[in-house]
Amino acid sequence: MDIGPASFVVWARPRWAITHGRCGAYVEAWVGAAGQVRGDTQMTPRNAGRKTTRTVDSRKAAGVIDLYERGHIDLNDALARISGIDEAHGPSAPPIDKRRIHELLRELDDLVGLEEVKRIVREIFALVYVQRLRQEHRLKADPTVLHMIFYGNPGTGKTTVARILARMFHECGLLEKGHLVEVERADLVGEYIGHTAQKTREQIQKALGGVLFIDEAYSLARGGDKDFGREAIDCLVKAMEDHKHELIVILAGYEREMKWFLSTNPGLPSRFPIQVRFPDYGVEQLAQIAKKTLTTRDYRMTAEAEWALRTVLQNALREPRLEPFSNARYVRNLVEKAIRRQAVRLFEEARPKRDALMLIEARDWQGDDGV
Repeated sequence: MDIGPASFVVWARPRWAITHGRCGAYVEAWVGAAGQVRGDTQMTPRNAGRKTTRTVDSRKAAGVIDLYERGHIDLNDALARISGIDEAHGPSAPPIDKRRIHELLRELDDLVGLEEVKRIVREIFALVYVQRLRQEHRLKADPTVLHMIFYGNPGTGKTTVARILARMFHECGLLEKGHLVEVERADLVGEYIGHTAQKTREQIQKALGGVLFIDEAYSLARGGDKDFGREAIDCLVKAMEDHKHELIVILAGYEREMKWFLSTNPGLPSRFPIQVRFPDYGVEQLAQIAKKTLTTRDYRMTAEAEWALRTVLQNALREPRLEPFSNARYVRNLVEKAIRRQAVRLFEEARPKRDALMLIEARDWQGDDGV
């Protein structure tokens, strides 16, 4: 027997309101009502409902109920999905919308370079998709650990790719929200005993349902055994276990420093099985990034300006420096300077025409500082 969601509203929703939005009581009420309506002698508000909420993740079960109430699944399917939720495999989520995934993959493909990164991302989502199909066919589908490490210098696209990944995991039903929370040492480490645990837990709470992205993660271990950064690492490891179905963690930083960081804690490498390298960009790729940036802002370059840009980039890559080259960040700053120089140049004209307002010339790339 199948009924519409309205039959549950009078009975279940008041319980939901009384408990101030706690998922457990709502699921208990809903499952109990479903059992009564279906005439299941073993499924009543007191036994089946409470038994269900003890053995499943009530937040995920509430998500299944929401699908039912929106008419996406029927009553029998909803109850089957709720009973199929366990801590090892998570809920029987709705089918993955491959169209949305392909849209996000196209967004990934639009990024300049990063061919190896794109390949790994496609592998991850192919695996997630096939594991979902195996679940639907009642085959063994081992839970996939998706915590990652991103190696690379600044400006190589690590944060951008992390944002795309978060949205993809949401579309796959792995993350409830699909947002990205970006933090560094100062956001996690406190100044006195107990302060670090509090700050770290606050950031983890913000990230639940999404991705926690920790930039320069190696800095958490730089102060030695007595540094408060160690406490942040311990809190993070515990949260990864306690919230394994609600949180994906990505650690990012320079490769040498990140490998040293992993060596400081024997338990860390196995918790981050996916490791991705983001290479530095070459001259042509940097020029392409500059061109795309200008295009999105309604600017274009003359042929001479494109040659001038490449010369500037070649000089920048050859220039000795103490810090690693900042790649796309350098290009963004370069573009901003060129736009300012163009503005100064046009300011001297009576009333520049539309084409002139859009055009970046070779001299706009050349400043007193050689940039």
